[in-house]
Amino acid sequence: MDISALRNYYTGHVPTLMGEGGGSAVLVPLVRQNGEYCLLYEIRSAAVHQPGEVCFPGGKREPGEDAVQCALRETREELSIPESAVTVIGEMDFIHIRAGSLLRPVLGELDPSSLETMRPEAAEVADTFLLPLRVLRQHAPEVYVRQLAVEAPDFPYGDAGVTADYPWRPYRLEVPVFRGLPHPLWGITARITMAVLEKL
Repeated sequence: MDISALRNYYTGHVPTLMGEGGGSAVLVPLVRQNGEYCLLYEIRSAAVHQPGEVCFPGGKREPGEDAVQCALRETREELSIPESAVTVIGEMDFIHIRAGSLLRPVLGELDPSSLETMRPEAAEVADTFLLPLRVLRQHAPEVYVRQLAVEAPDFPYGDAGVTADYPWRPYRLEVPVFRGLPHPLWGITARITMAVLEKL
């Protein structure tokens, strides 16, 4: 059997999530205001998934698009902040958000003048706000662990060679929650925020 296709694929291959279906990316925007660095957050509009929640600008990657290109495009579409106003610092560690999907955060610094011309897209963004890193560090998040049971009644146990009472391991989910901030900050956006703070 010829394995040249395997050699061609895996030589120089950059590993990702096996079976990843496109994935998504967000920009984690740092901006200097009043002498200190802040993170810029969005509040989702009532017309989108998870309305009213705090997030970073981002969305699904388009075909052929890498994480940086996606994060910059989504920031331009959602906030009218052009790519030229963002200095990309680097890609952060990705997050596995559900079966077959990775979220790739991209850390970038905004030109402060871009906030003056920022125009949130009302269909997606209800509002924006800044939180100084100093304030975020003063409100260390509480991390709650959730165990999600696996239910597989239609699984072909016999064909797999296991019994129907197979001890599936529950999915472990860590959910951080920041308290005492002007807006609720929790979940994936809080996890990304935690990662920024941990590296300071």
